[in-house]
Amino acid sequence: MKKEVDLKWILSGALLTSVGMAFIWPLTSVYLHDDLHISLSIIGIVLFFNSFASIIGSIAAGFCFDRYDPYSLFLVGGIEAVATLTLLIFFHGWPFYPLALFLLGIGNGWNKTLVNALGATLHQYDGRFVFNMIYFANNLGMVIGTAIVGFIYSFSISLLFVIATILYFIYLLVTILTYAPSRNRTQGTTEKQATPKTKLTKDTRLIVNSFLLVLFFAWIMYNQWVSNLSVYMTGMGIPLSRYSLLWTVNGICIVVSQLLLVRLTEKIKNVMYQIYFGLVMLALSFVLLLFAKDYSYYIIAMVVLSLGETTAFPAIPLMISQLTPNNQTGHYLGLANSFISAGQALGPLIGGLIIDFGSYPVLFIVAIITNLILAGGLATIWKTKKI
Repeated sequence: MKKEVDLKWILSGALLTSVGMAFIWPLTSVYLHDDLHISLSIIGIVLFFNSFASIIGSIAAGFCFDRYDPYSLFLVGGIEAVATLTLLIFFHGWPFYPLALFLLGIGNGWNKTLVNALGATLHQYDGRFVFNMIYFANNLGMVIGTAIVGFIYSFSISLLFVIATILYFIYLLVTILTYAPSRNRTQGTTEKQATPKTKLTKDTRLIVNSFLLVLFFAWIMYNQWVSNLSVYMTGMGIPLSRYSLLWTVNGICIVVSQLLLVRLTEKIKNVMYQIYFGLVMLALSFVLLLFAKDYSYYIIAMVVLSLGETTAFPAIPLMISQLTPNNQTGHYLGLANSFISAGQALGPLIGGLIIDFGSYPVLFIVAIITNLILAGGLATIWKTKKI
């Protein structure tokens, strides 16, 4: 067997880039509004184009991964991010900041897709273990970054960009020194090697497209927690600091649950059950919001939400990587990341429209029904189609 990139270096790359991006996106709205005095409507457009850029980066990386040397692609992503962040240290006013944010969006989508695609080619690990650990590393990075970003921001915005640049420079060094074996990759996991495919069958294409739609709609609903729930909670008299604390709980739950999932991998034989369970848990989190009377309800709901995302979200890219042709894995994993980014971009808008024309309880009911339909529809398609 040809030498592969060690998983620990792939996880290190995911962790470094995740921390680096956590120094940028959480403060975008605050920085643009309070420091650069940009209107909220313009900020919304900036954030939309950042998500759109991530979609471009994901699709482009997936396309290139199937056709070109992955090692060179990783270097391109690392150099692009380091160059953009270096410029941000010196030029972070308007309009360069939103332009840089667009470029970082492309780089973020590019790097995430490459990491997932490279993880899908490893033979020495179980596929679920790989994707669970990548998801774990990404979220651990977000927990670390968001925990300290406010403290650093209080000193200097330039210092944030300096630290982010250093993190991405370390990531670039890691890729230069340890990712060279990716040139020797043979596409696909062990399961795919046993039954190599050259193109999707009609039934398999339906299943894969169903996974992509599940990611899109599930992330639209999940994003309500990120965007509109803060307004709902503060409107009920709960301080914003307690809303922020929920995401600390989320990070802790993700870390703990991912470690538990790694131990349970061998016992959960059918990955689809893991996805169904996750979608039902996402629905249950909104059920709890419907009946929330005090802060303890929100804590419980966040724990349930975290359990849902850690079981469903890493498992879907795994299934996509196992079902897709050996020479198209990168393409479809890029599509998966782009559908996630699209859901994240449209989530606040769709949620806001539902609230404006209905109410928060209506939004929660829509989220419950959506996640249950996703679980039921996916189960029906999986059982009726032959893979």
